[in-house]
Formats: sequence, structure tokens, C-alpha cells
Amino acid sequence: MQKFILLILFVISTAACSQKKEIYTDHTAQIKGFQYKINSEFSDKEHTPLTTDDFITFKSLDFFPIDSVYNIKAKFELENTPKTFAMPTTTDRLAMYKNYGKATFTLEGKKLILHIYQNQELIKKDEYKNHLFIPFTDKTNGNETYGGGRFIDLEIPEGDTIIIDFNKAYNPYCAYNIKYSCPIPPKENYLDAAIKSGVKAYKK
Repeated sequence: MQKFILLILFVISTAACSQKKEIYTDHTAQIKGFQYKINSEFSDKEHTPLTTDDFITFKSLDFFPIDSVYNIKAKFELENTPKTFAMPTTTDRLAMYKNYGKATFTLEGKKLILHIYQNQELIKKDEYKNHLFIPFTDKTNGNETYGGGRFIDLEIPEGDTIIIDFNKAYNPYCAYNIKYSCPIPPKENYLDAAIKSGVKAYKK
């Protein structure tokens, strides 16, 4: 009887480990897919944001190691009084956004908040009607990551939680080429934490 109980416990333990491994593998595969897609874009002469000289020597972007700790399930709150405003960019262009909502989560033992925006021009296109945008800065900027901050794209959530995966954080195009006009992350989206996840600073 004791041997039978031990066998059952072993089977349950093995199944639980297998399930955890499968979940981790699924997330890893998803992020590797993201990395492959962005590298493919940069390697495509018709779509790359790189300068002509940089394109010639480009091999791959540099990424932080994939880490599920930075795949955050955050509390989502809609903005009570959403307003459309002009978000400053790296040029004289002003991009029109709406403050759509905010995400609250804990990282490194700190309660953090990110404000979420909606590009008012982009949502006119059917494929982007549910698109949301998070521009943010953190403690890694100017060292391990681009000094002007990074971006995350996501979709409108169905409930009161939203997934923010910093493994998908990417640099604005102006990090690679000054000809681009990029939104400047609002001060309210500075995170008092080192987000060692996603795309690193570009090194030629």
C-alpha cells in the first residue's frame, strides 16, 4: 500500500513538473517568435529602420535573456475621464493619443504603475482598432538600454487584468536612425526599477 501511494505521488509530481515545463517552453517559444520577427524586419531592406551603412553589417539585435519574471499580469483600470492629448516626439511632430487606462503591478518588491495610451490615428485602421501602447523609461536607460526609453504594444483586455510582457519591449526607430520621429515616454511612465528584459541598446 505504501509503495502504491509513493507511486501516485511520483506520478502527480512528474505531471506538475511537466506542466510547468510546458508553460515555460510556450512562453519561451512565443518570445523567440517575437525576436525572430523583429530581426526579420531589420534584415529586410524594404522595411528596415537602419541606415544604409548599418544595414550592411547588421546581424541581429541584442536581447536580454528571456525571463518569465518580466511577463507581468497587472491590474487594469480604465481611465475615468479619458482625454486626447498631443504626445511630444523627437521632432516637431505631435502625435495624438488618448490616455486609455493604467496598469498596476509589483516588481522587485515595488508597486509600479504604467499608463496606457491609444494612438488616435492608428485605431482608424481595422487591424489596429484594439491596439494599445506603452512607452516607458526605467533604470537601465542610457546604459543597457536606449536612453530614450522603450515601447510595448498590446491589445485591449477583456477584463480587469492585462498582460505586460517586458520580454517584448522594443526600441523606437529613432534609436537606429535620426530620420524617424518617435513619441517621447511621458514622465509618469518612469519605472523605478531596472527592466532587464526585451531589446537592449543598439550597438553598431
